[in-house]
Amino acid sequence: MDNLKEINEAQQILNQLLDLLPQAEKHFRSARNWGIADIFSDGMMIDLFKHSALNKASNVMNRINSLLHDLQRELKDIYIPVDFEMNLGGFSTFADFIFDGFLVDMYMQSKIVNSLNQVEELHRRLIELNNQLNRLKSRY
Repeated sequence: MDNLKEINEAQQILNQLLDLLPQAEKHFRSARNWGIADIFSDGMMIDLFKHSALNKASNVMNRINSLLHDLQRELKDIYIPVDFEMNLGGFSTFADFIFDGFLVDMYMQSKIVNSLNQVEELHRRLIELNNQLNRLKSRY
């Protein structure tokens, strides 16, 4: 029965993660869309909207990272990629506003798309993990 308890605890964390991941994806898609607009036009407002979406994504990703660490502790024998971080801050954010131009916009866009791809891959992996836990749970 101890294993069943561990599985249930892991699935509680997984359920929280599976609720948060679509939010992160939504914010990254919004940032991606604003990034496309930024590439083809010029304007501070577009940068503000893009970075607002990125800030929202970052807040959700911080919670996701915390839950991934919790999940990894619950499932000590299963490797789960943690720290899906978007390192968009610092100089790249500064450069996006100050040196706003095609090359900087393309660089930022590649970072946003990469982060979105990582979140989508994490989502797929966690769905599969949840399916595996359901199969394991059915044995008890």
